[in-house]
Amino acid sequence: MIDDSTRPDGTNGRRPTMADVARAAGVSRALVSLVFRNKPGAGEETRQRVLQAADRLGYQPDTAARMLASHRSRTLGVMLTVHQPFQADLVEVIYPEAERLGYEVLLSATAPSRDERKAVEALLSHRCEALILLGPRAEADLLDELGRRAVVTAINAREEATRIDNVRTADEAGMRQAVDHLVDLGHRELVHVDGGDEPGSAGRREAYLRAMDAHGLGSRARVLPGAHTEQAGQDSARRLLDEAVLPTAVLAGNDRCALGLLRVFALAGVDVPEAISIVGYDDSHVSHLAPVALTTIRQDAEQMARHAVRLAVERLEDASRNPQEVVLDPRLVSRGSTAPPRCALKTCSSTQRAWRCG
Repeated sequence: MIDDSTRPDGTNGRRPTMADVARAAGVSRALVSLVFRNKPGAGEETRQRVLQAADRLGYQPDTAARMLASHRSRTLGVMLTVHQPFQADLVEVIYPEAERLGYEVLLSATAPSRDERKAVEALLSHRCEALILLGPRAEADLLDELGRRAVVTAINAREEATRIDNVRTADEAGMRQAVDHLVDLGHRELVHVDGGDEPGSAGRREAYLRAMDAHGLGSRARVLPGAHTEQAGQDSARRLLDEAVLPTAVLAGNDRCALGLLRVFALAGVDVPEAISIVGYDDSHVSHLAPVALTTIRQDAEQMARHAVRLAVERLEDASRNPQEVVLDPRLVSRGSTAPPRCALKTCSSTQRAWRCG
């Protein structure tokens, strides 16, 4: 049996402290503190001796105690919606980026039974120093009110607010790329299933209409009200199937909506892309799960997440900095769900479907 009282490090089996590290390294506790906080005052040789002593003793800094002593939590609160795959992609990057800058991350989700206000208040009650809101639905005045209480960064806010940072994709360019792609393939009947009042929906809808008009197709533009869900895509697909002739292409409000469209068309025996082309938006990880690889507009989740964390940390460490907006370029990712139009599917009076090629 080992007699802890005789251990050379003097810890006697307890958790090593900063004083133990100082004693083992032959320096003062204050100097050890400077090294751990990466502050000037210790030479490189001394710094290495302290770090080696800490490693030898198995010393782990008491993060919670340090935060209490400094009156800072160094925690970023992230509000997200559970069922949005693109937001999951963002969180996947937010964690390591925050940790790289010395911050922890706390998540709080919205759900049908839990609105944004509850999700945000939970984060604030846990002493989060800054908030990162993923796709907030709140109006500008509510976001500004929140911006008075804490440092706030939004990703794809539905409305512009002056007291928060915002990171977004240039949806005008994204929808233009989608329309250009389909028109270049030869499509002229392009329907847009929008996202209703979801964040980003209004901008994408208006951009679609402008892009159609720029191609001289303004009179053929058509918007079906939807949402950023698979169910909205399924409902829209059934509505289109009930009509006499299908459009040759559909631009979905996001990838989830596009997956709903794909499912119903597949069940109805409508071939994608031979009978109808489909374009999504986001390039979230679910876009790779479709039976037909989804053509989509890629939002750079990695860059959006990194910018959001950076903006939040910069304002925490420099209170004089004014809120900023970062706008990132989207990119069309062409896959298997789009092709030149070959046929239109017509419903005959007998309710039997026949191919009308043109």
